[in-house]
Amino acid sequence: MPKNKGKGGKNRKRGKNEADDEKRELVFKEDGQEYAQVLRMLGNGRCEAMCIDGSKRLCHIRGKMHKKVWIAAGDIILVGLRDYQDDKADVILKYMPDEARLLKAYGELPENTRLNEGIAGGIDDEDDGGVDDYLEFEDEDIDKI
Repeated sequence: MPKNKGKGGKNRKRGKNEADDEKRELVFKEDGQEYAQVLRMLGNGRCEAMCIDGSKRLCHIRGKMHKKVWIAAGDIILVGLRDYQDDKADVILKYMPDEARLLKAYGELPENTRLNEGIAGGIDDEDDGGVDDYLEFEDEDIDKI
């Protein structure tokens, strides 16, 4: 029989079901930090985010959050800015949807930031002005084809 080399089975690897739903204290930004909204996930623990100060940054998800806190496009995050690389940042914290609404209510996030929309819609404000995206054909047009 083969020798056991591990420390347990897959249930140990899965980890405990930690209750993240409980209320936690709202964390505000400090100097060297900025709020951002995730534009898209890039893989390899990285994402592209639009910071509130107007610059688009490549963000690295820190190891403590990696595979534990799931980040998707449109989420509001807190990033730590780098002194030596302005176009890169590190993800410090992901805000829950109710925390993001509180931040917007406190005036920390600008009013044009769109929350709870799958994709960061507040970045490119494109409105069609109510234009419909369908065409109408008459019956005789179909017969001529």
